[in-house]
Amino acid sequence: MVGGVDTSNNGATPLAGLDAAGEVACVSINGANRLGSNSLTELLVFGARAGKAAAAFAAAQPEFTKGVLVRAADEEQRLTRFLEKEGGSERTAWLRTEMQQAMEKGAGIYRDARELQAAAEKIDSLKERFHRVSLDDRSRTFNTELIASLELSYMLDLAEAIIHSGLERKESRGAHQRTDYPERDDQKYLAHSLAYQSKEGPPRIDYLPVTITRWPPAARVYGS
Repeated sequence: MVGGVDTSNNGATPLAGLDAAGEVACVSINGANRLGSNSLTELLVFGARAGKAAAAFAAAQPEFTKGVLVRAADEEQRLTRFLEKEGGSERTAWLRTEMQQAMEKGAGIYRDARELQAAAEKIDSLKERFHRVSLDDRSRTFNTELIASLELSYMLDLAEAIIHSGLERKESRGAHQRTDYPERDDQKYLAHSLAYQSKEGPPRIDYLPVTITRWPPAARVYGS
């Protein structure tokens, strides 16, 4: 996965009030190969821009309303139900291991439609099984088992986005190498893949065109 949360040059995401900067963000200074030195730019330049913009946004907001407290209470109740759930037959560590194995086999650097589809079915199954996860630690402070479970739910969402983005991109580019589509296709896929969560089923995949400035993409060659 070479990407991150889609942001503006000031770190704003499509969700008002949520900003992102650094390695988690995709402000589009990286190409198909995420060069390590670019992380300094992500942090120092766009981190500063995002911080200033976020401070200005917060200062311009009115005083919070009771609705904020209601949403916070709803979230707390959701976590309470998760902590107190009885009779769960699954464990976070089991599901995480199976997820890692499925992603390594089906969504590594070298991919094809059959293996990606198999991985998609496995992740879908793991997401269904996640509803049956039960925690042994019911404490409300320093509960690392709760944190690991919440992180797993996010990892499953991201795994699904990676797989379906790979299925839709019928070409090879950078770290995405489709053995059934070995050539790069700039006519169709010179674009960022955007994954949007759906209420049901897999994420919706859309595209954002890449703006070429000084250097157009070139073929990846080694030893020439």
